[in-house]
Amino acid sequence: MPTIHVEMLEGRTPEQKKKLVTEITRVTVEVLGGSPEAVDILLIDVPRGNWATGGKLWSEPRPATPA
Repeated sequence: MPTIHVEMLEGRTPEQKKKLVTEITRVTVEVLGGSPEAVDILLIDVPRGNWATGGKLWSEPRPATPA
């Protein structure tokens, strides 16, 4: 079974991470078969100062997005 790497900006709660890995595991088993115990998931919290989109670090101020 797979090892799944999830990289995301830091700041998610333990509850959010638990729900995420539960759902990733469920869908992986549903699609690929096998058992949940065979699915490994690595969560990598990336500091905002180490992630950039569009040439701008996420630690820098961003304009407000319209609702």
